[in-house]
Amino acid sequence: MANNLPQAQSLVKYDTKIQVSTSLKGKGKGKNIPGRPNVPADKAQIEDVLNSVLPPRESTEDGQLWVQYVSSNPATTQDVIKLQEQLDNLLELRQARETGICPIREELYSQCFDELIRQLTIICTERGLLLLRVRDELRMTIQSYQTLYESSIAYGMRKALQAEQWRAETDADIKKLIEECENLTAEVDELDQEIEEIEQKEKEREEIEARAHTEEIEFRKKTNQRLKDQLEALLSTPNSK
Repeated sequence: MANNLPQAQSLVKYDTKIQVSTSLKGKGKGKNIPGRPNVPADKAQIEDVLNSVLPPRESTEDGQLWVQYVSSNPATTQDVIKLQEQLDNLLELRQARETGICPIREELYSQCFDELIRQLTIICTERGLLLLRVRDELRMTIQSYQTLYESSIAYGMRKALQAEQWRAETDADIKKLIEECENLTAEVDELDQEIEEIEQKEKEREEIEARAHTEEIEFRKKTNQRLKDQLEALLSTPNSK
């Protein structure tokens, strides 16, 4: 007989795997998994409920199909203590985060919850089924929050991209306005320089005109004085006969 395939470590207690098929050829996805052989009648109902709550695990090796049913053995106090120790060890071994969203921690606590449902279902089927409803409701609630969280992340990403695009456009506008301001400032400086040169030329022209005007006045004064002197000289000369 071939060796059983190793299963991933789980907190849910399973029985030993059994071979249910020697060949997988011609079997569809909808194959029925046979029940466990040699099961007493008083445990059949509990096992049916357990199989519906926690379906058997399947594995293959060399074309052979193996199935592993969840254990129907009642749990003792030591089993519960061991379950808690296994949970703590796996949390540390798989480096689960203690706070925040952590898929590893969520998976391990979900397995622990399933194991508690298994233990309670064996003691009281109704209690186990009610706890199953609680588990499914919690999963639906978590899924709803996860969907809302993913939607919020997508919305935040869209807003972040829009903000980034708006910032890029704003930066381009700011750069353009800064260039325009620099050009206008240079134009203002150039105009100020032209005004200063014009004022300097006008000042020099006014000074030249003022000097010319002063010189002309002085010249006319001297001319006037000379003519006056000549007139007085003529008037003061006696008439000769």
